[in-house]
Amino acid sequence: MSKPPVPDPRRTLTLRDVSEASGVSEMTVSRVLRNRGDVSEATRERVLEAARSLGYVPNKIAGALASQRVNLVGVVIPSLSNMVFPEVLTGVSEVLEDTGLQPVVGVTNYSPDREESVLYEMLSWRPSGLILAGLEHTEAAQAMLAQAGIPIVEIMDIDGSPIDSAVGISHRRAGRKMAEAIIAAGYRRIAFLGTQMPNDHRARKRLEGFEEALARVGLSLADREFYSGGSALLKGREMTEAVLKRTPDVDFLYYSNDMIGAGGLLYCLDAGLDVPGKIGLAGFNGVELLDGLPRRLATMDACRLEIGRRAAEIIAGKRPEGLVGGEVIELFPTLQPGDTIRPT
Repeated sequence: MSKPPVPDPRRTLTLRDVSEASGVSEMTVSRVLRNRGDVSEATRERVLEAARSLGYVPNKIAGALASQRVNLVGVVIPSLSNMVFPEVLTGVSEVLEDTGLQPVVGVTNYSPDREESVLYEMLSWRPSGLILAGLEHTEAAQAMLAQAGIPIVEIMDIDGSPIDSAVGISHRRAGRKMAEAIIAAGYRRIAFLGTQMPNDHRARKRLEGFEEALARVGLSLADREFYSGGSALLKGREMTEAVLKRTPDVDFLYYSNDMIGAGGLLYCLDAGLDVPGKIGLAGFNGVELLDGLPRRLATMDACRLEIGRRAAEIIAGKRPEGLVGGEVIELFPTLQPGDTIRPT
């Protein structure tokens, strides 16, 4: 079967596009996509593969023209248990409040396949715009986003090539900046503790930047500890204990987020360790939880509220000169040394 020309991305894909790509009739395509009718498994697979490759998403607005949109803005995030993303949602909601646009949230649990499924369902309702965390997606998700025909804003990260617009920080730069501060304070035996690796691409990029800065002065990580669960105080304690038992001469612990960093700090204080004299610690995100700790954990503000606001402004056309899409906005986090890095 010869491959048909790629459809013009400026128009909405139709059943005919899928029909031509799969070599079956539009009626058969419709039956497959609605999961109705007697269709052979081979034909079903052909249609689904063609739709997936093209990025075709069916229109669930009954009786509406394919070009019409509803006043919904899809917001796709990896977690609601992570304290970072509710603040992003607050920024989005504040900006959209008087626009007639309503945010609708989907959660991926850091799973690329789950993200693909959430995007498929959201785009099938023909939203007016889409905000989603991260720049890394499956090929099928990339195809759906490229063919969506709506403003799309990828948030939290600018280290990569966005599909349309992006609002976020450079995580590689953030990792380098933290490493430079740790080195300047005289720490040399440094460990990294991270969650959701490698699917948390932003934490991975921070680690890459961090190791780059260490390498510049002839250092490398003394140890590292990963696990695949969510952010939790208890897990931070457990990971910290494991590292310090395995590599007792470590003098600094750099965590991928503040939640596990807070657990690590509580472990060190309970163990009677001299913080920050004997051992220093730092997290990432600058969450309010840190205000209630016995010592303020060093961290870096991830600009969460501002990211949500700027992304929503792009979707709502509130940017200068009425631009809608095609922007990359970089924000710059500030390092907060707290009480867990030795003063320089």
